[in-house]
Amino acid sequence: MQVIIKSQTDNYICSIVIGKEIYRYWYKYSLPFVKKYCEKHGLGLIIFRKDLISKKSLFWKKATWQKLLVGDLLKKKIKNIKNVCMMDVDILVNPEAPNIFNFHKNDKISVVSLRKKLPFSWEKAVKNISYYRNKYYSKKYPLDSAIGISLKNLYKIHNLKPQKDEFCAGLYIFSVNKFNKIFKKWFFKYKQDIYSVTGGGEQTHFNYEVQKLGQINFIDYRFQAIWVFEMAIYYPFLYKLKTKFNKMIIDAVITSLQNNYFLHFAGTWYESEMWKNNQLKNEYFQSKALKELIKFQKVKLMGKPKGMLKPKK
Repeated sequence: MQVIIKSQTDNYICSIVIGKEIYRYWYKYSLPFVKKYCEKHGLGLIIFRKDLISKKSLFWKKATWQKLLVGDLLKKKIKNIKNVCMMDVDILVNPEAPNIFNFHKNDKISVVSLRKKLPFSWEKAVKNISYYRNKYYSKKYPLDSAIGISLKNLYKIHNLKPQKDEFCAGLYIFSVNKFNKIFKKWFFKYKQDIYSVTGGGEQTHFNYEVQKLGQINFIDYRFQAIWVFEMAIYYPFLYKLKTKFNKMIIDAVITSLQNNYFLHFAGTWYESEMWKNNQLKNEYFQSKALKELIKFQKVKLMGKPKGMLKPKK
């Protein structure tokens, strides 16, 4: 466990960053954004760089599952800790975003819906993704696949009772005191050979357990905007580029980050690699125009009429 920033509020953002390559990506591309955000709101920042359970254990599972063990460990290590926001490494944080903990309810698990509370149609988004990947990335990409699976079939294929929604487990907030034992219990409920169409991830099982428990608080989509959705709905022209080093892609990512709070690059296709770019970080923090815009956004406008103004021809 590595404490990057000590909290002034007893609230922490935590990430599991196992592996040298993952750490390098996180340190180079994500850290500059989340660090400024934490400093602004007095939040702590902690990362875990080693497995939280032995690989020899029958219950060892990949790092995404091990997020469920974080609360129990922090309870023992950090005095007076209150709430934790678990956050995947491939999330960029808008440093100007509001404090996410102000939207959390201490007696619930705060999550972001992946299906029903989007600012656009989920079905349209996944159809756009399938169509554009097939057209511009690979003709082998199926137009009808598991990306468009119904909620009912999602849980059914995992032998779980269907729930009313699905949230992205890449980000959630919980009270350490209230939920550390429950999360640990859920982790040891499933052995490492658990079947999953997502490659052994915890997404569907965690969804099932949280929604079954019923103590759930849905927060604004902007706290975990999904980049593949954003690109498919608002920036579909980027599919023609296929590269993560194009200036147009950088501008689109920055615009999406400005329009949202946290931007998650979940997935394994080309879109999900677009955060791994130093130009993106440099453009965000060094652009004079962007700094001026951020400053101007805080100005209170008086709306005083100045007469009819027209551009010169």
